[in-house]
Amino acid sequence: MQVKAASARQAVVRRCIHALGLLAGIVTPPAKAQEAATPPLSPSCRAPASDIAIPAPLPHMTAALKGARTIRVLAIGSSSTVGVGASSPAKNYPAQLEAILERTFRNLDVVVVNRGVSGEVAAQTAERLRREVAENKPDLVLWQVGTNDALGRVPIEGFKSVVREAMQWLKGQAVDTVLIGLQYSPRVAQDESATAIRRAIRDLAAEEGVLLVRRYEAMQFIANAKEGELLSGDDLHQNDLGYRCMAEHIARALVVSALNPTVGVARP
Repeated sequence: MQVKAASARQAVVRRCIHALGLLAGIVTPPAKAQEAATPPLSPSCRAPASDIAIPAPLPHMTAALKGARTIRVLAIGSSSTVGVGASSPAKNYPAQLEAILERTFRNLDVVVVNRGVSGEVAAQTAERLRREVAENKPDLVLWQVGTNDALGRVPIEGFKSVVREAMQWLKGQAVDTVLIGLQYSPRVAQDESATAIRRAIRDLAAEEGVLLVRRYEAMQFIANAKEGELLSGDDLHQNDLGYRCMAEHIARALVVSALNPTVGVARP
């Protein structure tokens, strides 16, 4: 039994290493799923694979790819989904993500519906999530969450309960979930509530086995590398480059996880 358990653990590790290699662009993806290649990162958006995302299976997106049918994505959240700080709606992350995915899956239609509402906390987003899912029938929900909860000092256990319940409901509706964490800024970095919310999101993603886009870590790496300014004038919301990097990181994380459906599967 110990030998089998060790072998299973090694297999999970190998799958995660392979997926992280795809995220970093050093491993070639399999020649399937419309001959998709892992989307490239712009020079100003490069970051280590481990700072971009923690991979997890996306079974419903994978099924859409295998069936060569339209991939429907619901982007939900607050001002970072709306695109506050961008020079135009075309520069927000959902619009840029749709363009990247359509270039990646050239023979498929990709529809990314933006349902961001500025100022929302997780509980407010969760309230309208059921209506948005019923209306848009997505294969995948991208949930950008946590910043307003941190700013509003929402209790951690209440936050975790709301997000966990919503993710479990989405799973029951045959919808993949991706959590997109907080942005990095000097203001966020010094906020204890933001640190607690970041940890809560990380723990929730691990507990529920969902893909986590590590926005804070990727932005922090880029900021420290001085590759480009990602924030707008308020030093909180992202600018055009910030949203471009956000879209590129999410696209890469989605493609890696969708093309490797066993990555990050739960340990036996």
